[in-house]
Amino acid sequence: MPKLTKKQSGKAGHPPGTLLHIGEKKVEEARVSIVEYTEGSFNEREIKAVTECPLIPPSATTWINVTGIHQGEIIKKLGECFNLHPLLLEDTMNTNQRPKVEDYGEYIFIVLKTLAYRDRGISIEQVSLVLGRNWIISFAEGECGFLNEIKERLKAGKGRIRKMSPDYLAYSIMDMIVDNYFVVAERLGEAIEELEEKLLTKPTPELMRSIHYLRKEMTLMRKAVWPVRDAIGTLERTDSPLITGTTDVYLRDVYDHTIRVIDTLDTYRDTVTGMLEVYLSNTSNRMNEIMKVLTVVATLFIPLTFIVGVYGMNFRVMPELEWKWGYPAILVLMAAVAVAMVVYFKRKKWV
Repeated sequence: MPKLTKKQSGKAGHPPGTLLHIGEKKVEEARVSIVEYTEGSFNEREIKAVTECPLIPPSATTWINVTGIHQGEIIKKLGECFNLHPLLLEDTMNTNQRPKVEDYGEYIFIVLKTLAYRDRGISIEQVSLVLGRNWIISFAEGECGFLNEIKERLKAGKGRIRKMSPDYLAYSIMDMIVDNYFVVAERLGEAIEELEEKLLTKPTPELMRSIHYLRKEMTLMRKAVWPVRDAIGTLERTDSPLITGTTDVYLRDVYDHTIRVIDTLDTYRDTVTGMLEVYLSNTSNRMNEIMKVLTVVATLFIPLTFIVGVYGMNFRVMPELEWKWGYPAILVLMAAVAVAMVVYFKRKKWV
């Protein structure tokens, strides 16, 4: 499971704009693919290194996708080619960056988080987008299946992506990311239902650990999703000419989706909090029942211990000690006292 915070001590002492990768290396070697498309054409090529600036045809939309952000030379070269701000390039290589939108005038910088639910929990990766007038650059930590799906849609000419401006391609990427949030949220919901059934049948310490783990997972997801809502809201309200009025309508739809995801997470969080309270309440009630039984047993033995203690004293003159039926009489007395106390407890509904 990813940690809630990542170490950034490696950046200490470096000047602003230093290209330093913060995070885990998801791929061994970074790859760069360049897609050029118009309404009637599609062309894709892949390169291993950016030795010279890619040509941007004015009559087509160019999409440059970088898979693997740990190689600073590729990021630096693309920054020089498109005159990107050094702080933007620094944020691209920092995987602990908060989702946000920044308008640089000639281009817009967008940072988002992708989520995936795996066996060990939620996996989070960062995707950064730079939207220009007729080009878009995407930076991904590792392999993103949804980016390949968008490429296939472009290649097949499905939908309206080819007919629209680059901001619609940026919207399509954001829409795929946000839609995947629902998939992860559904998996969390299924896990919550399983834990609820176990909580009602057989609460165990292992179940408590599972609840705490699930609560941490939801905190992690909420931390990733909540800023996305603000980022998309900022993008929707921007007056940048790079965002057309047609795309603005679709951005509002993505914004609504993020609100739905956050509402779902809030509901799940309340449910898990209630599960913790139920578990603690059940544990406390079980402990109370145990203590009640032990108290009844101890209370029963108090008068019996007193009787035994009286006749266990070493006085010479104790007539009952010489009596033939003394021992059976004491046993009968002890049994009668115990029975009388049990009857009294039951009438008081203490047991």
